Amino acid sequence: MKSRSWFRRFALFFGFAFLYVPILSMIFFSFNNSRLVTVWDADDSPTLKWYRALLSNEQILGAAWLSIKVAAVTATGAVILGTLAGLVLTRFGPFRGRTLLSGMTTAPLVMPEVITGLSLLLLFVFLEQLIGWPQGRGFATIVIAHVTFAMAYVTVVVQSRLATFDDSLEEAALDLGARPAKVFFTITLPLILPAILSGWLLAFTLSWDDLVISQFVAGPGSTTLPMVVFSKVRLGVSPDINALATIMVTIVGLGVVLSALYMRRQERRLALEMQMAKSEK
Repeated sequence: MKSRSWFRRFALFFGFAFLYVPILSMIFFSFNNSRLVTVWDADDSPTLKWYRALLSNEQILGAAWLSIKVAAVTATGAVILGTLAGLVLTRFGPFRGRTLLSGMTTAPLVMPEVITGLSLLLLFVFLEQLIGWPQGRGFATIVIAHVTFAMAYVTVVVQSRLATFDDSLEEAALDLGARPAKVFFTITLPLILPAILSGWLLAFTLSWDDLVISQFVAGPGSTTLPMVVFSKVRLGVSPDINALATIMVTIVGLGVVLSALYMRRQERRLALEMQMAKSEK
């Protein structure tokens, strides 16, 4: 038993070290005074000059702002479409075209990004020649492309939550005279809200991080942050990229912590309400 416990602790430690030591080293070197990314200048103390250089880099700031807008719009659109698809696949039972709808919504999960990006590029070029829209590639084409694959992840998350949903709560509300729309917005939606929030955060992260598809559907004036970072990496990584990555890791970490606290609070509130309802019976 002791050997098993030791092995589990070692595996846990090794797994966390494998995941987070590279990130911690990147954060460490973001305060390096040297222009060399992986060599610490022992003669100088830690500095924030690369963060100041980053904040004065208009190219990176513009690309970051564009990526934030694209990710926010993509996550919102993916949540709307993915939630509707999850509801249809879970609640409507067998219907004509259900298999086709299920396959179309989950296909982007296994489709190579190169194929997805190329097919969307050809579609946009064909539509531009046919109806004159879109006029070139830019913000709109990037959002459409990102929603195409992000909604698949939201559909899976919402569908898995609805699969374990207690239908008796909705049935009780309907028996008491509530209309279906009222039941959905007062009972169903609040109960699946943690899944919707998780889907939104997942879609936001996927859109923010996407590089391959964005390169196919982005135009000359719509360069996202991953595209800028990738172009800089090919020419040699500069220390301000470490500062940029550190800021991104900090923002993502705060978002994950806040969302986890919110979902835990919602789960405790739901458990308390269920306990109070049972005690009243």
